Amino acid sequence: MGSSLLQSPALVGVLFSFVILSLFAEPALGITRHYKFDVKLQNVTRLCHTKSIISVNGQFPGPRIVAREGDQLLIKVVNHVQNNISIHWHGIRQLRSGWADGPAYITQCPIQTGQSYVYNFTIVGQRGTLWWHAHISWLRSTLYGPIIILPKRGIPYPFVKPYKEVPIIFGEWFNADTEVIISQALQTGGGPNVSDAYTINGLPGPLYNCSAKDTFKLKVKPGKTYLLRLINSALNDELFFSIANHTVSIVEVDAGYVKPFETETLLIAPGQTTNILLRTKSQYPSATFFMTARPYVTGQGTFDNSTVAGILEYEKPRNFHSRNSIKKLPLFKPILPPLNDTSFATNFTNKLRSLASAQFPANVPQNVDKRFFFTVGLGTSPCNSNQTCQGPNGTMFAASVNNVSFIMPSTALLQSHFFGQSNGVYNANFPIYPSIPFNYTGTPPNNTMVSNGTKLVVLPYNTSVELIMQDTSILGAESHPLHLHGFNFFVVGQGFGNFDPNKDPANFNLVDPIERNTVGVPSGGWVAIRFLADNPGVWFMHCHLEVHTSWGLKMAWIVLDGKLPEQKLLPPPADLPKC
Repeated sequence: MGSSLLQSPALVGVLFSFVILSLFAEPALGITRHYKFDVKLQNVTRLCHTKSIISVNGQFPGPRIVAREGDQLLIKVVNHVQNNISIHWHGIRQLRSGWADGPAYITQCPIQTGQSYVYNFTIVGQRGTLWWHAHISWLRSTLYGPIIILPKRGIPYPFVKPYKEVPIIFGEWFNADTEVIISQALQTGGGPNVSDAYTINGLPGPLYNCSAKDTFKLKVKPGKTYLLRLINSALNDELFFSIANHTVSIVEVDAGYVKPFETETLLIAPGQTTNILLRTKSQYPSATFFMTARPYVTGQGTFDNSTVAGILEYEKPRNFHSRNSIKKLPLFKPILPPLNDTSFATNFTNKLRSLASAQFPANVPQNVDKRFFFTVGLGTSPCNSNQTCQGPNGTMFAASVNNVSFIMPSTALLQSHFFGQSNGVYNANFPIYPSIPFNYTGTPPNNTMVSNGTKLVVLPYNTSVELIMQDTSILGAESHPLHLHGFNFFVVGQGFGNFDPNKDPANFNLVDPIERNTVGVPSGGWVAIRFLADNPGVWFMHCHLEVHTSWGLKMAWIVLDGKLPEQKLLPPPADLPKC
């Protein structure tokens, strides 16, 4: 899978078809699949701007990982660039294989220049669309790709079999080097520069300067059903998405089946995946259709206020004689919600319910062992005495969970935990609720300064957890997509204003709540999740808006070993990178 594939989408399609076909000729038990990721520089041109990007195998976006539920994956990542590298397999449970989870300085030291590491994990009880991305600094701006997990052989989808499956991965393109952008922002204390374009499968599309040739085209036949596997890999933006004059059916999110419902527009946050069924028109429509995405914005900072467009193009019937070329056909454009349409966001997320069938049950924890209340939001840090800062009132922007802005350690937390060497690396005293309660969504307090620390929560094995995540109005209420590594969780409730522990739990859905790995904490509101801590290790939890993670909106959970052998974290692999 060398860099030549970058030039040949047709070859990629043939290879993908071959991989899919070969998947049908294997035993019912999982097999071992080998991939090699050569992380190297590749020149890529977008918006008439050529730059050297960090890529996997010279491809942008990166290669697809295709496997079946039950398969073992051995992915050798070789670092040929000057930056430290680590890769996260977003949404993979990593049962007892936390060493393969990927976040730098959490489960591993990064892979240094000239070094390699084999990520070794098995896909247990999962099928659907996930994705992989770099998990160090802002390198995931170009290091990302789909993970497609097919069901075990002989087990059908719980919806109509699609004629074809197509991954659609949203990204953000920056003309500048994203490492320089975030480095400058962290030095000045101000907000980072925003992206220059959004992309679909790496292409910005015709609404951007000199990008008509760089447009993703989805070519379809009339009267067919297509499964579109949507992934939001944008750095800092939730996205609305719609296909003009077409209704789609939502059938899965974050690799979990849902009760299907139809919609013309959907919302997808960074880190999230959504599978949709597109039923094409029964007859050739003599038209082409834009499919567009643009941001859902709740914060007060600057943002990339642009729109990415791809084109849905119907195959002409053989007997279709027309002097009109495709270019002359009418082009329909979808109408997306207003940029700040929180009511659409709320209505959409409220429709998401787990399939909760006998075959795919929703195993919602009915009883709770430990309850946590976390505020999530922005804040400030003092400016160094010898500089001028560009954050609010001359301070530096920060972000926190329960007012603790997380300081990344210089060695990996999982190693420190496993070998009992936590001294000087982390403290197990993360606050389980805010140390100073306040009116979280009302008038913000005068003091917006955050505290700092490398603090973790420790959970005994098999603890049933309920976590309320509460947005705050400090520096403006904002939607925060929170991602928990190592687990799926059930979103049992959400609402606006301050969470009321006396009234709100009565409305929790404990029957068929949506199961996710990344959930939007509503702007000026709260979300309640439940999960069973049945996976020993150290598990990162953070906002998937990369700027907020950089500012400290992150923390980690330690789940202790259970008593039985299969309840214990496996020892580290011999090639685990060193710091």
